Amino acid sequence: MKLLGQGFYWQDLKVGDSYHTYGRTLAEHDISAFCNVVGFVEPLFTDAEYRRRHSAMKGFAAPAALVYAVAEGLALAGTGHGTGLAFLHAEIDVKAPVIGGDTVHVEIEITEARATSKGRGLVRSRNTVINQRSDTVMIYTPLRLMAGRPDASIDV
Repeated sequence: MKLLGQGFYWQDLKVGDSYHTYGRTLAEHDISAFCNVVGFVEPLFTDAEYRRRHSAMKGFAAPAALVYAVAEGLALAGTGHGTGLAFLHAEIDVKAPVIGGDTVHVEIEITEARATSKGRGLVRSRNTVINQRSDTVMIYTPLRLMAGRPDASIDV
């Protein structure tokens, strides 16, 4: 019986496959909580007057690390629950700021999917994070170790 919510096995992901996630709105309290938890206590994230006087961005900017973490949560919710084994590498390119109140979603394109020697797979994707105005705010390329189908010895 299929487990609802389970992610893809690596064999199910083919180069060129594309997916998009639901959106997630980043509220100012999300940004504050993240900054407090991880210790991002620089004035850009903690001092509204500093932001007003010195920031090139208008509004309460989210750290790129938060945007990346939210994007990973959105992406894994649909692709890797229970089948993702390890995060191995990524390159991250920040294209534009995310401001409190912005909503982001992720468009995922599979760019590599290949077997390892133990029946697992390496899967790389190009993940484009897009806001509600259709602006690309981040692109990152995770490489993951993923589980193979339990019956993989039969059809691989």
